Amino acid sequence: MAPVVSKIAIIGAGVSGLAAAKQVSRHNPIVFEASDSIGGVWRHCSYSSTKLQSRHCDYEFSDFPWPERNNASFPSHTEIIEYLDSYAEHFDLLKFVRFNSKVVEIKFVGSDHDSPAEAATDFMSKKPGSLLPGHPVWEVAVQTNHSKDVQWYAFEFIVVCIGKYGDIPKIPEFPHNKGPELFQGRVLHSIDYCKLDKESTSTLLGGKKVAVIGYKKSAIDLALECAEANQGPEGQPCTLVVRTLHWTIPDYWVWGLPFFLFYSTRSSQFLHERPNQSILRTLLCLLFSPMRRGVSKFIESYLLWKLPLQKYGLKPDHPFEEDYASCQMAIMPENFFSEADKGKIIIKKASKWWFSKEGIEFDDNTKVEADVVVLATGYDGKKKLKAILPEPFRSLLEYPSGVMPLYRGTIHPLIPNMAFVGYLESVANLHSSELRSIWLGRLLDNKFKLPSVEEMIEQTNKEIDISKKTTRFYKRHCISTFSINHSDEICQEMGWNSWRKKSWFSEAFSPYGSQDYNKEN
Repeated sequence: MAPVVSKIAIIGAGVSGLAAAKQVSRHNPIVFEASDSIGGVWRHCSYSSTKLQSRHCDYEFSDFPWPERNNASFPSHTEIIEYLDSYAEHFDLLKFVRFNSKVVEIKFVGSDHDSPAEAATDFMSKKPGSLLPGHPVWEVAVQTNHSKDVQWYAFEFIVVCIGKYGDIPKIPEFPHNKGPELFQGRVLHSIDYCKLDKESTSTLLGGKKVAVIGYKKSAIDLALECAEANQGPEGQPCTLVVRTLHWTIPDYWVWGLPFFLFYSTRSSQFLHERPNQSILRTLLCLLFSPMRRGVSKFIESYLLWKLPLQKYGLKPDHPFEEDYASCQMAIMPENFFSEADKGKIIIKKASKWWFSKEGIEFDDNTKVEADVVVLATGYDGKKKLKAILPEPFRSLLEYPSGVMPLYRGTIHPLIPNMAFVGYLESVANLHSSELRSIWLGRLLDNKFKLPSVEEMIEQTNKEIDISKKTTRFYKRHCISTFSINHSDEICQEMGWNSWRKKSWFSEAFSPYGSQDYNKEN
């Protein structure tokens, strides 16, 4: 029998794991962290130049503001780690964390059925009741300090906070005999690059022909680091290979207006569709659709004026709104295009590419010689989950829409006594994780009940349908265009007042953030 050490297990001590631990701390949870420190991707998947994509005040816990929260600069990853360390120390969260404890397997033991599949089916057929039933539902296998030995523990509830990023790299597929094994240089993923110290990165990039694959934030930052390591006559240019274009922004101002006015206020989000809206509101959204497209065009006009996107062939064919609605809007580093002007960054657009002995080749019959190829191609978050979840729950991750259906961004309707924090994205992921952790904490304390499985599935399908209508990149499960409404529904379910501002003017025209949810009202 696995020993029962706590009612609740939390897997992962990143931002989401810390938020969850704080909100369920009265249950004395056990937090299993595979590494030797807290911070998640901020500590283990960041470059020396990595910065947050927003200001201090837009990335903070509701009850723990930054010391200099009005600082308009973007915090570096080291500042964020210091902030998370201070948060954990202030609320005494480290006492819950077991470091160097990697969860390698989870077993469902929720009933006396002969098989997990029968037990799970029985669980799913019932309307959700208490999520802390008083007896073990899950058993968790943990490897400590890289030992081959496994220790089993039993819990009533599990909160999965391992996230979609880090740990398992997403590697592109290549034609036969045209993969990395053919290349005579060095190939590494951005997660491997993150583990290098400053001296090692200088040795890796300096004087080398480097190709960076990707066009998300990590790829852009890495290309700039490569350019800065190759200054002077001996320096080599870095080739940034771009497959899918996305809009980038230089700052959070558009023609002199603050960016939040366009998407992050209650009045601006009124233009966008949201789940559970009335027929009248659906008609109003249809009526306001030209205004919604006009806002997107207005922002695009500023970006095309401010950044040389057309000069370098980086103007996307899709509207700006689609990138915002899928949480793919990235801040362009200040010096990126100046390095491109100097020839230190070469941009190559290609839909298909593969390795050769000397570098990489493209479907337009062009080639790029390289000594080093860095794959900034993202991470396989689904594979991370599949590695620990048992059947039949593992199969539930193969959802037709490609989006894991999470009720309130937290509960999978068909997986009993388990929550997922950090899998739903918004403009401020820390705020999303904290608010949903507050919701989860109150749910575990029986302050309210979950609806039926059918109702939860219906709600998640509505959210996915809205995302499908808004952006072709909906599989990221981002709620940025209806985030305030999403928070409203969470507040209503918890018994909180959904309107959090002090005046109707603020409600209509000021952005919502963590500080608006720092207490019940």
